[in-house]
Amino acid sequence: MKHKHISIGKILGIPIYLDPSWFLILALLTWMLAQSYFPLEFKNWTKFAYWLVGFITSIFFFLSILLHESGHSIIAKKYKLKVKRITLFLFGGVSEISKEPPKSSAEFWIAVAGPITSFVLAAIFYLLAKVFVHNQYLVASFQYLAFINFILAIFNLIPGFPLDGGRILRSIVWAITKNYKQATTIAANAGRFFGFLFIMLGVFQIFQNNVFDGLWIVFIGWFLEIAAMSQIQRQALNGLLLGHQVHEALSNDYGIVYPDSTVQEIIDNHFIGANRRNLLVKDNNIIVGFLTPGRINSISIKDRQNKTVEDVMIPLQDINKINSTEPLLDALRSINENDVRVVPVIENGNCIGILNRNSITQFIFELQKLGALK
Repeated sequence: MKHKHISIGKILGIPIYLDPSWFLILALLTWMLAQSYFPLEFKNWTKFAYWLVGFITSIFFFLSILLHESGHSIIAKKYKLKVKRITLFLFGGVSEISKEPPKSSAEFWIAVAGPITSFVLAAIFYLLAKVFVHNQYLVASFQYLAFINFILAIFNLIPGFPLDGGRILRSIVWAITKNYKQATTIAANAGRFFGFLFIMLGVFQIFQNNVFDGLWIVFIGWFLEIAAMSQIQRQALNGLLLGHQVHEALSNDYGIVYPDSTVQEIIDNHFIGANRRNLLVKDNNIIVGFLTPGRINSISIKDRQNKTVEDVMIPLQDINKINSTEPLLDALRSINENDVRVVPVIENGNCIGILNRNSITQFIFELQKLGALK
C-alpha cells in the first residue's frame, strides 16, 4: 500500500501519506467550490477569488480529515496500539492501526474520537464565521468548513463497518455478547447493507439526471460494500487459521549465501539463475543474517560489484523472532504489524523454514481444498 504513497511528514510520530487519488479529489472539490458552490452563495467575486478561496477551503477540508484521523490515532496510542500511518485518499482518510483493540471499551473510544473531532471542528469554524462576519471570503470558507465537518461527523456515525459508526456498533455488541467475532459479523453486514443502500440511492439520482452526484454516491456505496466484505473475509480467514501453528505453513524456498559474496554475484546466481528471493547468510556454518530483495534493490547498479552480502544483509539480531510452535494467526499478525515480508524461523541455530504471506496463502489454499473434500 504505502509504496505508491507520498510521504508528507509526521504528526505525533505518526507518518502521514498522500495516495495519488487524493490529488484527483482535491482538484474535483476545488472545481466544485469555485464553479458551483461559492458563485451561488456569494455573488460578484472575481474568477480568481472563487478559485483561490475554493483551493484554500479544500486544503483546510483535508486538514480537517487529517485531524479526524489523528483523533482515532491519539486514542489508539493511549491504549498502547501502534499506528502505522495515516493516509489521505479518494474517499477521505484512514488510520492504519496495527491490530484490533484489546477490549470493547477501547474500540468504542477509538471509534468515537473521530466524529467528536469533526463536531468540534464544525463548531470552531462556525464561530470563526461569526467572528469574521465582515470578510466575505473568510465567511464563505468557514461556513463551508463548518457544514462539511458536521456532515462528515454525521456520515461517519452511520452504524455500518468500516465507518466509525460501524465500529461503535461493534463495540456495543461486543460488550453485550462478549463475542468479538459475532460483533464483527453484525457490524460488517450492517456495512454491506448501507453500501447497497447508497448504491441504490446513487442509481436513483442518476435516473433523475443528477449524474455527477449519483455516481459519487454509487462509488461511496461500492467502497463501503468492498470494505465490509473484506472484513467478513478476514474474519473467515482468522477462523480458518485458528488452532494451526507456524511450522505447518513454513516454506523451504530459500538459499544459502556467504558474507563475502558481492551483491552482483547474488543477483546473477540466485535471483536470476535459481530464481530464489530469500537467502540465509552463513559464516562458518553459523547463520549470521538474512538477505531479501528489498535489501538488494536498495543498492545502486554501479555499487553492486563492490558491496558485499555483509554490507546489505539483515543481521541475525535484527530478525523478528518467531517460534515454530507459535499460533499461526499470531505470527501473521506480527508480520502485518511489523511490515515485514518474510521471516526465517530459526531454532537451535538452524533454519527450519521461512514464513511469509505467500507460504501462509498456500497453506490457506490447502486448508480450503481439504475443507472442500470433506
